[in-house]
Amino acid sequence: MNTLSRGPVIEVRDIRKAFGPTQALDGVDLAAERGQVLALLGPNGAGKTTLVRVLATLLRQDSGQARIAGLDTVTDATRVRSLIGLSGQFAAVDDLLTGYQNLEMIGQLYRLNTAEARSRAADLLEQFGLTSATGRLAKTYSGGMRRRLDLAASLIARPPVLILDEPTTGLDPGTRLEVWNTIDALAAGGAAVLLTTQYLEEADRLAHRIAVLDRGVIIAAGTANQLKDKTGGDQVEVRPGSAGEFDQAAAALRPLAGGLAEDRDRLRITIPAPDGATTLRAALDLLGQAGIAAHDIGVRRPSLDDVFLALTGHSTTSGPPAQPAAGPAARRQAPKAFRSRP
Repeated sequence: MNTLSRGPVIEVRDIRKAFGPTQALDGVDLAAERGQVLALLGPNGAGKTTLVRVLATLLRQDSGQARIAGLDTVTDATRVRSLIGLSGQFAAVDDLLTGYQNLEMIGQLYRLNTAEARSRAADLLEQFGLTSATGRLAKTYSGGMRRRLDLAASLIARPPVLILDEPTTGLDPGTRLEVWNTIDALAAGGAAVLLTTQYLEEADRLAHRIAVLDRGVIIAAGTANQLKDKTGGDQVEVRPGSAGEFDQAAAALRPLAGGLAEDRDRLRITIPAPDGATTLRAALDLLGQAGIAAHDIGVRRPSLDDVFLALTGHSTTSGPPAQPAAGPAARRQAPKAFRSRP
């Protein structure tokens, strides 16, 4: 793994990018250190992929500065490409090459010697469960297999900076867990990882820090626990036994301090619980006095889904309309541009 200088390895300052009237990025700032996974969390259209393209030297911002290991992504683009591994939303593999040949070719483009390129290709095919398909043309691979091959290609040169744009989309649960373990290992080995995702569980599981992006703006950043604290910390969650009991349960619980949040669609009532078990006991007493038996009740931490909903007013899967990307031509050219010889 390449040695990186001290300080932020991925650094973004006041990045702005518009596509016609649509402001895809509107003054984005973020940073990631060595050995750190930074998750960029947001719905479709939030601007995540636009930022990835800027960092990967595939798209030039309108203003602001992006740096990888101290190198400017515009003026030092060639050197930046030698430091990053990129896996985009769509698998960028050569259909007319076998899985093994795809990885060997990428290794050679990164200037690995023949023996090392072949060794890395074999190791990664095994790591991603593709050994049985080594000699098959990539065009015969399923969607999930192509995705795994693309992820393997991004790791071929052991890059010190890894940029993963929704890397587990379309993967089965077992393979997703393998990818998570790989990301953990890369960060433990000193890599800086930028991970974009719509999966709240993924951000919670992997990220040392999370930046929430909505409509091109970073609206919150911090650790998962820091973000969860923004919703008020622990909560008592009550799920009445039926829709008919929902209003009765809500009325019974209203005397509790802190107020209620009522989610009728999911038959869920939540109450701020800074005292934890004390609030839980009080809720049980009030429900008992009203003769209501809750289907489920307990103290829990807010989820990142709660955080995102509180911050934006919508979930990660029902965000604003998708932002225009760089266009079909740019999408077709991106893998080739990135995987040119560093």
